[in-house]
Amino acid sequence: MTVMATKIMLDPGHNGMTDPGAVYEGRRESDDVLHLAMAVGNILSQSGYDVEYTRTGNVAQSVTQKAQIANQSGADLFVSFHRNMGSYPGQYEGVQTLLYDLSGLKLTMAENINQNLEGIGFRNISVEARPNLAVLRHTTMPALLLEVGFLDSPADNERFDTHFEEIAQAIADGIMDTLKDSPEETPASAHHPLYRVQVGSFYQLQNAVDLEQELKRMGYNTWIVTE
Repeated sequence: MTVMATKIMLDPGHNGMTDPGAVYEGRRESDDVLHLAMAVGNILSQSGYDVEYTRTGNVAQSVTQKAQIANQSGADLFVSFHRNMGSYPGQYEGVQTLLYDLSGLKLTMAENINQNLEGIGFRNISVEARPNLAVLRHTTMPALLLEVGFLDSPADNERFDTHFEEIAQAIADGIMDTLKDSPEETPASAHHPLYRVQVGSFYQLQNAVDLEQELKRMGYNTWIVTE
C-alpha cells in the first residue's frame, strides 16, 4: 500500500528505568505502553507509513528529550501512549486523549481514536486540552497523548489484555483514517513544498518564549530557532 510520505513518531510514555509511570500490583505503565506503541507502529508500518519511536526499550529518558527526538526527526505527527491512574483502585475506568489545544487534525484524530476504543468496550471519557504537558507543549508537530484505560482498574486491565490486538488496530485505524480523510491538513511530504513564516526576532529569550506561547494558544505549531 502506498501512502503520502508521513513520518509518525510514537512515544511509549515514561522510560521504564527511572520513571516506570503508574504502578499497580506489580504492573507498570511503562511496560504496557511500550508493548502497545510497538504493536500500533507495526500496523502503521505495514500500511506504508514511516514510523519511528522515542524508545524501543527501557532507557533513561526525560519528557523533554522525547519532544527533542520528535522535533529533530522531522516527524509530522507525535502520539504518546499512557495509561491513567485514579486516587484509589477501581475509582475510574475509560480512555481519554489529551491535546495542547482543541483544534485541527489532532482534535479529529483524538475523537476518532476515542470512538474506536469505545467500540471495543472502553468508557469514552473525553478529549481535553492540557497545554501544560511537556510533550504536547514542546513538540512542533500535531501531538496527542493517549490514556488507554486506567492501570488500577480491573475492568480496563482485562480489556487491555484480552483485546490487545483490537486496541492496537483501533488506535492505528483512528490515525490512518484521519490522515486519509484530511489530506489538506496532512503534514507536508516530499511531494509538496514547505513554506515557513517567521514572526519575530529577539535578543531576549523570554520575549521569544512569550510570543511562542501566545501563538500556541492561538493554535499554531511553533518553535524557537537560535541563530
